[in-house]
Amino acid sequence: MNTAEAHTTGSGQGPRRGRRPIAAARALSGVLAVGVALSLGHAIAAAFDTAASPFLAVADSVVDRAPAAVREMTIDKLGTADKPALLIGLSVILLLIGIVAGLLERPRRPIGSAVIVVLGVVGALAAALRPNGSPLWALPTLLGAAVGVVTLRLLVGALYRGRQASGSAPPAESAPSATTGPDRRRFLILAGSAVAVIAAAGATGVALGRRAADVVAERTGLRLPRVLPRQKAPAVPAGIVPEAPGVTPFLTGNDEFYRIDTALRVPAITARDWRLRIHGMVEREIELDWDGLTAREAQERIVTLTCVSNEVGGGLVGTAAWTGFPIADLLAEAGPLPGADMLLSTSVDGWTAGTPLEALTDGRDALLAVGMNGQPLPLEHGYPVRQIVPGLYGYVSATKWVIDWEVTRFDQASAYWTDRGWGERGPIRTASRIDRPAPLAELEAGLVVVAGTAWAQRRGIDRVEVRVDDGPWTDARLSPAYSLDTWRMWSFDWDAEPGLHTLHVRATDGRGEVQTEQRRPTVPDGATGWHNRTFRVTA
Repeated sequence: MNTAEAHTTGSGQGPRRGRRPIAAARALSGVLAVGVALSLGHAIAAAFDTAASPFLAVADSVVDRAPAAVREMTIDKLGTADKPALLIGLSVILLLIGIVAGLLERPRRPIGSAVIVVLGVVGALAAALRPNGSPLWALPTLLGAAVGVVTLRLLVGALYRGRQASGSAPPAESAPSATTGPDRRRFLILAGSAVAVIAAAGATGVALGRRAADVVAERTGLRLPRVLPRQKAPAVPAGIVPEAPGVTPFLTGNDEFYRIDTALRVPAITARDWRLRIHGMVEREIELDWDGLTAREAQERIVTLTCVSNEVGGGLVGTAAWTGFPIADLLAEAGPLPGADMLLSTSVDGWTAGTPLEALTDGRDALLAVGMNGQPLPLEHGYPVRQIVPGLYGYVSATKWVIDWEVTRFDQASAYWTDRGWGERGPIRTASRIDRPAPLAELEAGLVVVAGTAWAQRRGIDRVEVRVDDGPWTDARLSPAYSLDTWRMWSFDWDAEPGLHTLHVRATDGRGEVQTEQRRPTVPDGATGWHNRTFRVTA
């Protein structure tokens, strides 16, 4: 029995056996076609901006257009792993789309090709509508999709080569025979070519990574501007951290500092390429480069930053020593015009924040920062230049990779998150947190040191109280206050008795306002409520 007969004879199993490899090959064809479309689009995007890459553009659009509740839930559940999770999830979805496109495709019914066309249109729109995008950004995706369609047509055509061999009516597509069998050699050659295209685009991605490597190399050799003794931050006093194992350090290390932003890939911009344009409602426009910035007198200030996405008791808060230059001085050189009340700052990737002008000129230590804990800014924290503004949540102030300042008005402009329903001015709310013992810890009866942190930037913390179960509120022991712009550490000696116990904490700020018990979500302007932890105490 020859190979062709094996497909059509036997105990009725031949046709079904024939379908299985064809179905698998069609599915593979769709996956390869989508892979070619994405990889080629990414390679073409390298000509002008990697943000125009179809995969990255779609992923960025998902971040931009996700409802606030979805975004907050993702951050709450995944923390800083939210971006890798999104990229993995999107990859799985595209894999499934490729499989479906391949299974639907036929020589005379290009339904799978239509799927890739729709995918290309979605990607092109996502790229062109990016905050800093342009119609040109749609080109890589559209070209990639076109080549993807050609790839799919060729691959599936090889599987049905015999259908167009004569002018006779084509046999049934689902049961290949000796005259309609796949041209396996042609299919393998085409599939190998598709893999080669994907690999070549991957090499282009590696080449693109060289710019990031250049930035890393530059940062490694970069020296921060010298800070004169009178501009150094006051030393952190002894005893500022309670003496107990597992307490939170006063200064947060660069590697431990939280990172929440919309950038799916860390922007790569060198100090020599960095520019800051100051324009809008000003007497004179200014453009600063790195040398022009760092020639000024630098300052070092210790400031606590807080993310508006921080849930009650969450870890999206940290304190660091920042090296930079007063924002107020730079604005004064530009001369804001009467009536201006907002600074719209823009990141190199197009993200924007609207900061009250008053918060930048009222004497607080608002900095255009270039250093963090004595080192150049880490890439993921805004290298080479970012903003630090005490007392405001980061979504209205802490622009990383900042390249543009427009002095304007709140009634004339809006920023990234305010366009999505978040509060306009973003003052940080009073908060407190139990840091030790760990949640659900099993403790021995007797003296237990409970410790934590509290913060109310620009107001300071005057009091922290702890309540055991439904008992009375008792004052905790406060460590020395460093400044109004940093968190304050506290501790509480608890004579723990056997049983299951819940401890609550609340703080009072420097204005005498007690932290509210009312639980509110992070949207639209920060979470509220008392943090609590439950412990089991054994005899």
